[in-house]
Amino acid sequence: MKNWRNNLLKMENLNYGVIGNCRSAALISEKGSIEWCCLPDFDSPSMFAKLLDRRKGGEFAIGTDEDYQISQKYLERTNILFTHFRKDYDAFDVIDFMPRYRVDEGTGYYHAPEIYRYIRFISGKPKVRFRYDPRLNYAIHPTKTTIYKGVAKSVTNGSDYESLYLYSDLKLEEVLNGDEIGIIKDYFFLISYNQKLIPIDLQRAYLEYQRTKVYWLNWVNRLKSFSSPYNDQIIRSALVLKLLTYQKTGAILAALTTSLPETIGSVRNWDYRFCWIRDASMIIQSFEMLGIYKSAQRFLNFIVDVIPEKDDKIQIMYGIRGEKKLRESFLDHLDGYFGSKPVRIGNAAYMQKQNDIYGILADVIWQSFRLFPSTLENSEELWTIIRKIVHHVRNNWKKPDRGIWELRTKPEHFVFSKLLCWTAVDRSVRIAEMLDKTTYIRDWSRLRDRIRKDMMKKGWNEDVQAFTQYYGASYPDAANLMMEHFGFIDASDEKYVSTVRKTKEALCHDDLMYRYINEDDFGKPETSFTICTFWMIDSLYKIGKKEEARQMFEKLLTYSNHLGLFSEGLSFANKRLLGNFPQGYSHLALIRTAILLCEECIEKRDEFKFIKP
Repeated sequence: MKNWRNNLLKMENLNYGVIGNCRSAALISEKGSIEWCCLPDFDSPSMFAKLLDRRKGGEFAIGTDEDYQISQKYLERTNILFTHFRKDYDAFDVIDFMPRYRVDEGTGYYHAPEIYRYIRFISGKPKVRFRYDPRLNYAIHPTKTTIYKGVAKSVTNGSDYESLYLYSDLKLEEVLNGDEIGIIKDYFFLISYNQKLIPIDLQRAYLEYQRTKVYWLNWVNRLKSFSSPYNDQIIRSALVLKLLTYQKTGAILAALTTSLPETIGSVRNWDYRFCWIRDASMIIQSFEMLGIYKSAQRFLNFIVDVIPEKDDKIQIMYGIRGEKKLRESFLDHLDGYFGSKPVRIGNAAYMQKQNDIYGILADVIWQSFRLFPSTLENSEELWTIIRKIVHHVRNNWKKPDRGIWELRTKPEHFVFSKLLCWTAVDRSVRIAEMLDKTTYIRDWSRLRDRIRKDMMKKGWNEDVQAFTQYYGASYPDAANLMMEHFGFIDASDEKYVSTVRKTKEALCHDDLMYRYINEDDFGKPETSFTICTFWMIDSLYKIGKKEEARQMFEKLLTYSNHLGLFSEGLSFANKRLLGNFPQGYSHLALIRTAILLCEECIEKRDEFKFIKP
């Protein structure tokens, strides 16, 4: 009896590829197993969740005997994933994708909640066993799979009914039984949330593959080109960011997963399948740098739709359809990623007060006025939002908040929050100048100056010789590196140069950055936060440490997974990817840094450089 491998091997890293179609997505292990997928949408209950419980979560695995060599790559310039299996002359590929392509004469998109697995025969007589084991609705109740004519239907009959359909030209009885199957030609699987109304065969599967391939190739071809040694990384990161967009509304997710911990075994586990105003806005800025203007405009429309009228509260985050209540609950029956409990759905941070969101939002609106011709109706709505933002800043900038890192301890006067309040008013002044609103310009300029004066007096610590985390603190915060980025201070200013140096001394370990090192509500942070490392690289470059910045960047690139993907953070000890995955924050920062470090891109980069006050 052969020793079959069914992909229950311990995964020591987030070595997953991601496929998606701007409605939902799936994570596929380096051995070809689907281990995370929520259908029909990103934030729906999971259909496969082995990622969060290796025994109960469910998967769609491909078992081969242990002599097979398995490798994985993306079809170049697409989000189509190839997993290659080879043993001597026996070889085949599994091609995974979620269909996405234009329909209706180019005005709409086909992006059904389904996954194609195209088995491409290459040579020899390869033999496999499949393990098709969906566990619907987060595996809360048992899932039963029954074979009908031409389809296997999986259902769960708990309090919330769910169903899933599997189509294939292989014998479904053999697939579900885990029988040994010889691969002698091409085959297909289709996993669909909806029952199909047309016959699905190999020819149809191949057509969907070709349509999806053409869509991604065309999309990448529209990106602005840069003469950069990091083009491959820029393109892959752009493709990741595109997968995080929700077609129906224009919202952008922070990440595709929930409850992947910041540290193995810790309780720092959050659901990131929502739209943070801060994260999404920074992603849009990266889109603008790459010429992806439609996604930028669609997100702006989403913001206009979700921002409440007049004096209502602006939230830090929303559901991908604009939902305002994102109640947090626990899935206690799941063991969590490598035993890291709790597994959470929803996110209580939506109730937090974070003053920095005003600056990010105002900055995006300013970019919109600068880059996009606006209709009168759109301009008036955006101008109303800007006046609302300044009103909020005027009433709140002196108050403490939870800060960019969403600390659940007592609020403080975080320097970064003050910076973004200043940014909100600064960008509002610039918009008022564009619209020739003289009264607003004078009033808002005075407010901007008051915030700046307050920050320079209370945010700067003379003993530390740096801007610190909050007023009166003695320790730094990596977020303050963004002061130059937002135009608050020049890179040549001695206080900024000193802040960069002192922050690096305190927070950098083995060329990776902590966010901060002081204790928070869960103790001292134990892992690196990837976007902070990119921020440090940018800052070093801007203060003249260009070669040090390049070396640090190229070292960081080696810590991505086997497909060039990053999660939220990294372990200092073994460089293991940690946190939710793939992380929009990390990939937007990669794009910005890669362009910054490319001397040949100076002209293109300057086109997007923030105007200094």
